[in-house]
This record gives sequence, structure tokens and C-alpha cells, in this order.
Amino acid sequence: MECYDCSTAGRTRTAVAVCHHCGAGLCGDHVRVVADAVHHLSGTGASTAPQPARRMACRTCAPAEALG
Repeated sequence: MECYDCSTAGRTRTAVAVCHHCGAGLCGDHVRVVADAVHHLSGTGASTAPQPARRMACRTCAPAEALG
């Protein structure tokens, strides 16, 4: 798979990740790693994992998801 953003600019680079939201292939220069809080159903106990997971996003989806 090739990086979508590079291909739109006329370059060819191998994708190293896939955007969680839109599914675009992303190279190391275009991928954004976003912290993703993990929630669990646990009655009255802690409902959020102590350490966030990571989610890969493209430079279009990362800022759009931050607004949610």
C-alpha cells in the first residue's frame, strides 16, 4: 500500500499505517498518532484505562476528531 497524501502530491512512499477514521494509507511523515482513552464498563470502579491507547490518523482526520 502507498501513502495517499504522497500520491496526491505525485510522490510514491510506502504506507506504514492506516487512518483509523477514513482508511487512507499513511507514510511516516503523514501519520498522526493520537492518544485514545480506553473505556470499560465496570460498575462503580474505574472506567478509563490508566494509560491511553494509540490511534493512527491522517492530517485531515486528526484535527476533525479532536473537535468531537
